[in-house]
Amino acid sequence: MLTEKLGKIIQEFFAELGVSVQAVSFEHPTELTHGDYSTNIALTYMRNVAEAIGSHTGEFHWANSKAGLPKNPRELAERIKEYIENQKPEEVERIETAGPGFINFYLSNQFFIQNLKDILHSEKDFGKNAHLAGKKAVVEYTDPNPFKEFHIGHLMSNTIGETLSRIVEWNGAETKRACYQGDVGAHVAKTIFGIMEAREAFLAEQSSPLTERVHFLGACYAKGSQAYEAHKEEIDAINRKVYDRSDEKINAIYDLGKQWSLDYFEEIYKKLGTKFDFYFFESKTGTFGAEVVREFLKKGIFEESDGAVIFKGEEYGLHTRVFINSQGLPTYEAKELGLAKIKHQTYPYDISIVVTGNEINDYFKVLLKVMSLVYPELAAKTKHISHGMLRLPTGKMSSRTGDVITAAKLISEIEEKVLEKINASERGEIANKEQLVSDVAVAALKYSVLKQSPGKDIVFDFEKSLSFEGDSGPYLQYAHARANSILEKAAKEGIEPIVEHVEVEAGTVEKLIYRFPEVVAQAYDEYAPHHISSYLIELARAFSSYYAETKIVDTDDHLSPYKVGLTKAFKTVMKNGLTILGIPAPEKM
Repeated sequence: MLTEKLGKIIQEFFAELGVSVQAVSFEHPTELTHGDYSTNIALTYMRNVAEAIGSHTGEFHWANSKAGLPKNPRELAERIKEYIENQKPEEVERIETAGPGFINFYLSNQFFIQNLKDILHSEKDFGKNAHLAGKKAVVEYTDPNPFKEFHIGHLMSNTIGETLSRIVEWNGAETKRACYQGDVGAHVAKTIFGIMEAREAFLAEQSSPLTERVHFLGACYAKGSQAYEAHKEEIDAINRKVYDRSDEKINAIYDLGKQWSLDYFEEIYKKLGTKFDFYFFESKTGTFGAEVVREFLKKGIFEESDGAVIFKGEEYGLHTRVFINSQGLPTYEAKELGLAKIKHQTYPYDISIVVTGNEINDYFKVLLKVMSLVYPELAAKTKHISHGMLRLPTGKMSSRTGDVITAAKLISEIEEKVLEKINASERGEIANKEQLVSDVAVAALKYSVLKQSPGKDIVFDFEKSLSFEGDSGPYLQYAHARANSILEKAAKEGIEPIVEHVEVEAGTVEKLIYRFPEVVAQAYDEYAPHHISSYLIELARAFSSYYAETKIVDTDDHLSPYKVGLTKAFKTVMKNGLTILGIPAPEKM
C-alpha cells in the first residue's frame, strides 16, 4: 500500500536523525487541488517536542541529530520532502509542502489508470482486503422478541448490524450473523394472559394471514401489559409455567404464538436482505446463565441480597444489577452472560460484535465488566455498538400501549410513496415494478440510517429519503443504473471498456474511485458504516458532473473506450459499496 511505503520512508528519515517515530498518518485533502494524500507529521512531531520540553518528560531532543533541530514545522516538512524526493515511489508524481508544515503528495496519471485496470479485472472483489484473514467473527443484531411487534427500532439494529457484518467480511474475516431473542420473560407471560382472555379470538386467528396473527399477538401483549397491576400474581404464575413448561395449555399457546412470530420475522429479514446463521433464545441461555452466576457467587463475583443474586458495580464506577431475581429466575443480565459462552461454544469467534439500542449502554458496561471477571478472554473479544432511536415526525412508538409503529407499517408506507413517484414520473411501463418499488424503499430506509454515525437518533424524512437527486439511497441507486445504461449503449455501439495505452489527465472520478478499499478498511477500524455512505455520495456526485460535461459513448472519439472503462469502474465500485450497505443495486430505474 502506497501510504505504508511513504510512512516507512519518513520513519527512516527520523531514524537517521536518531529519532523514533512509531506511526505516520495520512489523509486525503478536502480539496483535490491540494494533493491526493497529505501528512502533518512535521506539525505533530514538533508539537510533541514542544509539549515534552514544556512538561520536562520524554527524550524529545535531537542531541544526537546529524543536522540539528529545524526551527519550525515548515522547515522540518521541507527537509522530509527533500529526503523522500531521493527515493520517491513511482506512484508519486510530485511532492509539495504547504501551510505551517503539511506535506502533500500528488499521484501520477499512470497510478490512476492502473487502479482502473485493477477494478475492471477484479470487479466484484474490488475493495476487499485481508486485514482480518484467518479471523472468525460473529455479529449479533436485530434481536426482536417473539410475541411482540417487530418495530422500527429493530430496523435500526438490523440495518447497522447487517452492514457491519458485510464490512467485517470485506475485511477478510469469516463472518456469522446471530440473532438473540427473548422467548421467555414478562412480555411472553403478559401476551399469553391477553390471549387467554381472548381465547375465542385466538382460535379464530389461527386461519388468518400471518400479518394479522402477529398483529393479534401485539394487541394481546398490550392488553396483558395494561392488566398487569390488577393481575400480577396470575401473570407471574404464567411466567413461571412458561419457564418450566409445566402447563400443557400454556405450552400449546406458547409454541404456536412463538412460531407465528418467528415466521413473520423471516419475511421481514428476506425483504431487508438478511439471513442469519444462528438463532439464540433466552429460554436456553437463561438456564445456563443462572448456573454460571451461581458458580461465581461462590467465588465472590456476585452476592446475595434480599433473596436475589446481584453484582455490585459501584466499586468499578458502575451500578448494581440483579442477575437472578428473588423468584429464582435469571434476569436479562444472566441470560446475556450465558449467551456469550454459548455463542463461543457454537462458533469459536475471535471477534464478537453486539449491536443494541443505546438505552442499554450503562447496562452493557456492567455486563462487560462481569464478563471480564467471569470470562476475561471473551470480554476482550467483545465489542458493543449502540445506536440511537429511529423516529418519525409524529414521534416515537410504544408497544406497551399498543400504539406501535411496526417495521412492516413503515416499509409499506415508504413503498406507497415510491410507487407514487414512479407512476408520476411518466417513464412508461417498467418491468419488475413491484421489485423496483421494494428495492427503492429499502434503499431509502437503510441509507437514512447508515449516513450518520450509529449512536445518533434519526428522524426519517420521507421526502428527503426518497429523493432521486439528493443525499439519499435512491440517488445512489439511480447513479448505478445510469452507469449501467451508458454501458449498454456502448455495447450496442461496439465500444469496449479499455483503459490501457491512453494519455489522459486524471479527473475527480479517477481521484475518488481509488479510495474505495481504504474506506472499507476505515469503516471496520472505526465500526462506522457512514464512511462508506458518505464516500458513495461524493463519488456519485462526481460521476454525475462528469456525465453532464462529457460525451462518453462516441464512435468518433478515440478516448471513448477509456471513458466507457471509467464508467464501468464507477459502476463496479458503486455496486460493491451498495452491497456492503445492504442496499439493492437495480440495473434499470
